[in-house]
Amino acid sequence: MKKLINDPGDVVREAAEGFALAHPDLVRLHTDPLFLTRARPARAGKVALVSGGGSGHEPLHVGFVGPGMLDAAVPGTIFTSPTPDQVFAAVQAAEVGGGVLLIVKNYTGDVLNFEIAAELAELAGLETRTVLETRTVLETRTVLVNDDVAVEDSLYTAGRRGVAGTVLVEKLAGAAAERGDDLDAVEAIARRVIANVRSMGVALEAGTVPHVGSPGFDLAEDEIELGVGIHGEPGRRRIPLASADAITDLLLDPVCADLGLARGERVLLMVNGMGGTPQSELAIVYRRAARQLEDRGIVVARSLLGDYVTSLEMRGASVTVARLDDELLELWDAPVMTAALRWGV
Repeated sequence: MKKLINDPGDVVREAAEGFALAHPDLVRLHTDPLFLTRARPARAGKVALVSGGGSGHEPLHVGFVGPGMLDAAVPGTIFTSPTPDQVFAAVQAAEVGGGVLLIVKNYTGDVLNFEIAAELAELAGLETRTVLETRTVLETRTVLVNDDVAVEDSLYTAGRRGVAGTVLVEKLAGAAAERGDDLDAVEAIARRVIANVRSMGVALEAGTVPHVGSPGFDLAEDEIELGVGIHGEPGRRRIPLASADAITDLLLDPVCADLGLARGERVLLMVNGMGGTPQSELAIVYRRAARQLEDRGIVVARSLLGDYVTSLEMRGASVTVARLDDELLELWDAPVMTAALRWGV
């Protein structure tokens, strides 16, 4: 194993410290427990968005902290959920009077630990109300992202996994919160996006978890894992290596079928790299997916191409399609200023 690390046990902390040093205008590092918030608090009364999960998927989630997206991100150890104490501390730090929306990828550890954190926040609010005779000050809502169409259940979750579509949920819900929507409205936007986004990925080679020291799974030189999860979970099946166009079709067809897209509908097309795939190869995948959608009469109204939800240095890609309407288009185009997404500012 060759990696630019010091001690495998220090990877997440040192990476968070380095990220905060590189982006002091965007994020503030909290170390006990570990989480990151916006460098400058949001305006009073705004709905706060908090997300997180195991590290190794960067820029998710820390790269999406900033105006227009998240108010706080909570990194766990590699491929492992953050603890409830971490999440609860991030909720307390991010909340500015409008309530908190927790955006959670559908993995068992994330779901359980975010649920416990939400309960801690509710208890803290009830305690404040009892002592000060005020309203509950830590109202939270939780949405589960489950956009992966590859499998219904995996080693990590019951139901579909949350993968690259998480970025779209964070962006669109974040824009709604930034424009002043209340907690009910921001939650409704997040749920609308979740209902209209689907993804599927493929792996050519596995990534290596630092404290393990070996690839997460083995693939022969002429094999690929179709429908792989972002932690290296098995997908639908292993198949022989094929051309980029053939592989793209195998990813796109189930996504479109699950969405039930009709001619004339508008979508956002996202081709996401898993960490070890050259941008040129991602562009070849995007080319095929865009042309296939256009041939079906689907309008590719917006796009995203690059590494946004990675799996360490896994070689592979995922295709995400999200149905758009006028409001979601407006929210997508709204200004955002984070380390990984930035426009309109």
